[in-house]
Amino acid sequence: MVDQRLLETIKKLQAESKKRNFLETVELAVNLRDVDLSNPKNRIQEDIVLPHGRGKTVKICVFGGSEMAVKAKAVADVVVQPEEIEDLASDKVKARKLAGSSDFFVAEAPLMPTIGKRLGIILAPRGKMPKPIPPGSDPGPVIKKLRSSVTIRTRDKLTFHLPVGAKDMPPEHLAENIDLVMSRVTTKLERGKQNVRSAYIKTTMGRSFRVI
Repeated sequence: MVDQRLLETIKKLQAESKKRNFLETVELAVNLRDVDLSNPKNRIQEDIVLPHGRGKTVKICVFGGSEMAVKAKAVADVVVQPEEIEDLASDKVKARKLAGSSDFFVAEAPLMPTIGKRLGIILAPRGKMPKPIPPGSDPGPVIKKLRSSVTIRTRDKLTFHLPVGAKDMPPEHLAENIDLVMSRVTTKLERGKQNVRSAYIKTTMGRSFRVI
């Protein structure tokens, strides 16, 4: 059941948001408390499939050999074959551009050591190391799932942000997306809701509205 207070806050956010020449993302900011994030064991990094998706295009890059590359071209936005990894690694500008333009990465499992060694310095700090899948497998199901996913990543800061949808989505859908994210966050915290100081939502260029 959708929380009515959250629903009304989302409706207010949408009503007060100015018209832009692009579709704004709705972002969730969560402020934690009494969590020692200097200890990596207390950090959260998890992909969550939103029940109503992100409301915007999510770009996927696949690292794969000839068989997977053929399959991936029909479902992925970018395909990088093994022989291209070294060229990409030697051109940091190009590698950073790829990392910035792709939301998620998928790779054939045998390529992971090479990707880690050659591109890890670019992908790892952004939380974008590829999701490994069996060699030659169909990446379609994984990609379909990722197109509706967001990543919770706390790093070493008590505040973290993530997209939870687009401004033009029905408020009920945004509320359900937010509710799922907060539910997953609290299950990862030692003291659950008591470790959440506050949470806010905002559009890309709009003001913040407190939801917790």
